[in-house]
Order: sequence, then structure tokens, then C-alpha cells
Amino acid sequence: MANPVVVEVRRGALTESFHRGAVAIVRASGEAVLELGDTGRPVFPRSAIKPLQCLPLIETGAADRFGFGAAEIALACASHAGSEQHVALAASMLARAGLDVAALACGAHPPSEVSADRELYHAGRRPTALHNNCSGKHAGMLATAVHCGEAPDGYWQPEHPVQVRIRRTLEDLLGRELGASVLAVDGCSAPNWAVPVRDLARAFAQFAVGEGAAAPHRVAAERIMTACWQAPDLVAGEGRLDTEAMRRLPEEVLMKTGAEGVYCAAVPKLGLGIALKIDDGAKRAAEALVAHLVAHFIPKAVSLVPSGVMRNWRGLTVGEIRPSAALMTALRSVAA
Repeated sequence: MANPVVVEVRRGALTESFHRGAVAIVRASGEAVLELGDTGRPVFPRSAIKPLQCLPLIETGAADRFGFGAAEIALACASHAGSEQHVALAASMLARAGLDVAALACGAHPPSEVSADRELYHAGRRPTALHNNCSGKHAGMLATAVHCGEAPDGYWQPEHPVQVRIRRTLEDLLGRELGASVLAVDGCSAPNWAVPVRDLARAFAQFAVGEGAAAPHRVAAERIMTACWQAPDLVAGEGRLDTEAMRRLPEEVLMKTGAEGVYCAAVPKLGLGIALKIDDGAKRAAEALVAHLVAHFIPKAVSLVPSGVMRNWRGLTVGEIRPSAALMTALRSVAA
């Protein structure tokens, strides 16, 4: 089944490029509000499921033992920009668990925040694993291992108790077993499990309202969402969509991006979960699409929708990025 075009790029009067993808909007009950494309095909959610992966950090008691508040919990859910604030907080989380940067298995990459990257360069310093956008998630995993009396070594491997707990939590929320056939290694070396888009949407809906499979996780899920709303700058970074959405719409939307064109979101007051995958992995398409979907249900989220106008280097308007006709037709059939 070929996925439909969900976002298109126009130049002049013609379509220059287009992005195909799958979209699911599902209620906590499992009722599908909208499904477009092959929502049953397993996709790797990548970092979009970090809020779900964070549940054991709370539920084991590790967060309380090490005094993790909203800031630390938000960073454990983050794909952060590697700013000085992000790096310092990740280091602090490790130190509270009696560890340091050497314990991180996520690898090092330059900060995505331009100013932070420039500071490193001019200081003649190389990025460390603390600059990795997943260092907060890994610090949370390591803290959980220490709290539970488990060896930190190998915490990132699928057979380690840390990852077994996370897998079982994901299985609860997704309503399916996760076996070797859908296991792969994420960019940060942690396990990533391929799951259908519709299951991701349902999991986020249940996570947000504490119903169904998420009921036993309700208290921890509420704490995670509250942390992301209280410290949205730590979940991503200045100017990034996740941070802007949760800063402007606290208690109304939880949003988390993943690599390769994945996005997940939840609208708690409506009991809705949203998940999407852009076939070609384009970030520009995933961000435009999720913003349009959220704005359909939360009118004031329209400020998050990119203008779509494309300009060249002289500032001339040359085209636009916009939702496809197929997507808009599907949305019109769904009550806001």
C-alpha cells in the first residue's frame, strides 16, 4: 500500500516536491478518529517515545531518590540542543547517581544549537557525550540502574534490566509484544522497537489521560507531562517546535519529535493521540504536518503552523510548503 502525499512543495504553479506518509489520530479507547496511509506498518519511533521510555525512571523511585525535579525529568524526555544549560543538567543528573560522562554510551556529536557549537569550536574543545541530544535520557537510564542496584555497564543493551523494564512498559502501552524481529539500534545506541503508527497514537492518548493500558502508569505519566510543560526549553531548545508548542500550550498538548520524519503528540483534554511518519524522513514535512494536525483540534495552536512561504536568497517569494489536498479533505471529515 503506497502512502498518500501529505505535504507538498509548490514552486510557481507546479508541485516541485512532495512527501508521502501515514497519519493516525486515535482516542484512548482505541477508536480511530483519522487514519491516512498504511498506519499498520511498523515504523521506528526513534526519539518520539522518550516520554514513554521515561516512565521507569519515575516508577522505580529513582527520580525521587536522586532529587530529580521537573527540569531533570524534562531532560530525560529530551532531544536537546546541547546548550550549556542542557549539558550542565545532564552532568548533574549523572553526578547525583555517582557517575560521570564516562558512563554514557550515547556517543558524542556537536550541539545543534549554533551558539553552543561555536563556543566549543572557539574554545578548542570537542563535544562530549553530554552534548548528545539523548544524554538526558541516558542519564535517566543510568540513574535507574544505580537505584535498582544494577551494574551501569551495558545499560544500553536490550538484555540489560534497564532496557527490559522499558520494553515491558512499552508493551503495556502499545498493547503488543516487542520481539527481535522489530528490534534495531537507535542513533544513541539504545534499543528502538518498530511499531505501527496507529499503536503509537493510541499509546500517546492513553498515556495522556491515564486510561486503558496506561492506567497503572497514570501518576508517573502526569508527572512527566507536567515536567515537560514546566520546562519546555529543556525538552528541545529555543526556536524548536516541541519547546514552542509546550511553552504556548501547557496542559493542552504534549509533543515529541523523532528522527526520520516521526512525530507523536497528545491532546489530553480531548483524549487524543497523534502519530505520523513521513516516508522520506523529512523533518520539514513532519513539523508542518503535526502543526496542522494539532491546530485542527486546538485553534490557538495555529500560531505554531509555519507560514509555508518559501523565499529565495533575495527574499523573493518563490513557492510554499503546504498540506496536501488529500490531507485537508481527510481533516474536514473530522470534527475539531
